[in-house]
Amino acid sequence: MPPRSPYDNLVHPRTVKKPVPQVEAEKDVVVEDPSTGFVGAVVRCEKDVVHLEDRFGKVRGYPLGPGFWVDGRPVVLVRPKHAAPSGGPLRSASGSLYVQNARARVARAGRIYVEGKHDAELVEKVWGHDLRIEGVVVEPLHGVDDLPAIVKEFRPTQGRRLGVLVDHLVKGSKESRIAEQITGAHSLVVGHPFIDIWQAVKPQVVGIAAWPAVPKGEDWKTGVCRRLGWEDDTGYVWAQRILTRVSSFTDLEPALLGRVEELIDFVTTD
Repeated sequence: MPPRSPYDNLVHPRTVKKPVPQVEAEKDVVVEDPSTGFVGAVVRCEKDVVHLEDRFGKVRGYPLGPGFWVDGRPVVLVRPKHAAPSGGPLRSASGSLYVQNARARVARAGRIYVEGKHDAELVEKVWGHDLRIEGVVVEPLHGVDDLPAIVKEFRPTQGRRLGVLVDHLVKGSKESRIAEQITGAHSLVVGHPFIDIWQAVKPQVVGIAAWPAVPKGEDWKTGVCRRLGWEDDTGYVWAQRILTRVSSFTDLEPALLGRVEELIDFVTTD
């Protein structure tokens, strides 16, 4: 066995993995999201979200953490250690004032129902802070056909209001007829124009130019995945390709924002 050399323990520089540096998300720092090519300057940083504005004035929110580039190198964006976020008071993911150190309110008697699990998860991600402050519980429906039975059992009254968000609510449809029967002084059914809640996420947020057209009669989510070359597991696609990319209301279409805000206002009105 040859004698050991003092150079035996030397490591080639390429084998040493350098840690990704942390960069504080200070105002005006220029940041790139390499997955979409979006480049913008930091305009404000909230508790867990940084907002970037590109040269065209478009603002997009991202969760703080890894996956960004600054000055051509990968970095981990972190919240500035000193001073509160510039540009005004803290804002939640929905754009409302963020109430710091607030305890969740005891749940109201009123409820909001949405049409499915994905709808409930999206509402929670963007409006979760608001819902906890207001004490509003959101529950998923198993189908619009269940609404009459739910309303009959719930028995909405003053101080116990019921709000419902329905997918693809268009005039003359079965859904619209059910909504008309249920909507009253203490119950409100509103709908957005999207075939599925996936469409309420701006396509640019998930790295596509537009949501593909799927012929009537074909399962929409399956058809979307097939045309985009995504995985055939729609649950995985939702969790990993869509929901994880949503960080604030700026990532959603205005047609959904207005409807959710309307329902929150309705059920919290005494």
